Amino acid sequence: MVVGARLTRTLIDGGGGLNILFAKTLKKMGLDITNLLKPMDSPYYGIVLDNAAVPLGQVTLPVTFGTEVNYRTEYLRFEVADFDSSYHAIFGRPAIAKFMAVPHYTYLVLKMSGPHGVLYLNGDLKTSYDCDAEAVTIASELQQLSQAPLVAMAAKKLSPEELEIPMKKSASLVMPPRGL
Repeated sequence: MVVGARLTRTLIDGGGGLNILFAKTLKKMGLDITNLLKPMDSPYYGIVLDNAAVPLGQVTLPVTFGTEVNYRTEYLRFEVADFDSSYHAIFGRPAIAKFMAVPHYTYLVLKMSGPHGVLYLNGDLKTSYDCDAEAVTIASELQQLSQAPLVAMAAKKLSPEELEIPMKKSASLVMPPRGL
């Protein structure tokens, strides 16, 4: 949970050096953190295909893992990103280190110590698959959008006749009579 909201679409990225929370997620949570944002002007790369992404800022929020009986809360610094994603949040190495968690990606399990024993957080294979499928769709849409200026430049070089789409002649389907 982040600030009391249960985030069901969370990616644990042991290779990533950022904790990312999306502006869309904050809006759905009903949080207005504009006064808490620490401005940033440093872009990060490798998140949006072939583009740099500039975060809206950084914010530190409480994150809780576990149940009412056995839970652990730590404050994490998030980069607040304003682009589409199939996830609500991405926890990178800083989150894993802060919670001293051990991710088991094959089994979709995250383990960490809690005040009353080990916390086991189980992922859901269907949700994971749905997030991946949505991420592929978002990436292909972004790739098409990034190629739009190239298509527009190529179209400007064509004459009006070359830009016309030829009319397709309708072919009538004639069936020969069936013999007995």
